[in-house]
Amino acid sequence: MACIFCWFKLCNTIKMAQEIGEKTQVTLDLKTIGMGVAGVGSLIAMWFALQADIALAKELPIPPDPEITRMEFDMKDQLVRQTIMTTQEDVIEIKEDLKNIERKIDELK
Repeated sequence: MACIFCWFKLCNTIKMAQEIGEKTQVTLDLKTIGMGVAGVGSLIAMWFALQADIALAKELPIPPDPEITRMEFDMKDQLVRQTIMTTQEDVIEIKEDLKNIERKIDELK
């Protein structure tokens, strides 16, 4: 309860503007004005730097489409075929291992 009383007392001692009009006074120190100007200047500088980068990117040549040579195609095809064959051999080995495991389980029964 004492805190509420203190709050009301504090509110009565602080003078706050009731309306904003022609006679309203705003006081800013030089440091605050300088920080505001520096912030706005930074934003403007970033905007112009970004616009310059965009203009430069528009002038750069478009990279040509990559051309796939016959040799590259054949090598890729050979690699895919070799991978399939290796996978097929692995599957055959796994099937043989599975048959051996099943046989051993049957022997244990």
